[in-house]
Amino acid sequence: MAAAAAAWLDALDPAQRAVATGRAPSPDAESDAERRRWFYTPTDHGGLTLHAQRPRQQQLAHQLVAAGLSEAGYVTVATIIGLDNVLDRVEGWTVDWGRERGRDPGLYYLRVFGEPGGAGPWGWRFGGHHVSLNNLVVDGAVRSVTPCFFGADPASSPLLGPAPLRPLGGAEDLARELVRSLDPGQAARAVLLDRAPSDIIGGNRAQLSDGDQMIHLRDIWRGHFTEPRLDELVTRLGDGAERGSGYDSADHQRLALTSAPKGLPAAELGSGQRDLLRALLATYLDRAPDGLSPQPDYADEVTLDAVHLAWAGPTEPGQPVYYRLQGPRLLIEYDNTQRHANHAHAVWRDPAADFGYDALGAHLAAHHL
Repeated sequence: MAAAAAAWLDALDPAQRAVATGRAPSPDAESDAERRRWFYTPTDHGGLTLHAQRPRQQQLAHQLVAAGLSEAGYVTVATIIGLDNVLDRVEGWTVDWGRERGRDPGLYYLRVFGEPGGAGPWGWRFGGHHVSLNNLVVDGAVRSVTPCFFGADPASSPLLGPAPLRPLGGAEDLARELVRSLDPGQAARAVLLDRAPSDIIGGNRAQLSDGDQMIHLRDIWRGHFTEPRLDELVTRLGDGAERGSGYDSADHQRLALTSAPKGLPAAELGSGQRDLLRALLATYLDRAPDGLSPQPDYADEVTLDAVHLAWAGPTEPGQPVYYRLQGPRLLIEYDNTQRHANHAHAVWRDPAADFGYDALGAHLAAHHL
């Protein structure tokens, strides 16, 4: 990973490199604020865009991205980037977001924080529409790979042949199979509401807290639009999604994030259901290469027992759906609600240590106090 980051930076000219680099990771939230900003909308994610690079530089950027992903993870990210072309067609080539092209597969940003391979902590971030990868390296080891966000719009697209293109299909189908396998008593605990919210609840917060509720669409961008037509557009889209969900304040409170997980604990699942849960977890945790993630291995029965499943929405295919998996140092959220349940979000987080908060503090204590 360090070699790939250094090779990419060495290939950049001084002006490119100034945009492509940021301050070294720090436990101080103020000095580290930019590294801890992340987005999943088509906004400025911070860094050097792919279309601001020559082809060889783009290839080196992709090598760094691939270094932090499994083969399946990288293929999924590359597919999501390409979906911007498909989405452009779905929207009639009309969405611009104040740019020459609103749906732009070249508008994915890469930035390296600190000195790759050096003595101090360093990291990198890659993000654009429906992708956010955040990696931290401390003392030569990867200490954080979260937040890790994948999205797909459209969630399902036609291909030549019987099977559609569904980059996040496994994350939805396995969850639906699991929740449909529950007996009435289990379902009563797992299903929080019969309707799904219009987005993930944690949004793009840098840090999660008890009581967090869904963020309005207009606030999941790098600042508000100054152009009135765009501000009105994003507000209208967010308001429409909210009306479509049918949620009121009590519903939002019911789905609010809490440190004590809501839903059904895996300890109350049968063996076949536990196998489904492990397979579902793998659609998130296997984004990282084997052994790279610092988070727990859910092959361990006791560790799996603490994971809770919570669901909102119908269980029939094609209907708007939301679920979360939550346990110690784990929060997974998935929704497929927008665009008539054809626009999916799937995020993997570590509420206790996203961006490596804990590792940076431990490094400071060991080396500087």
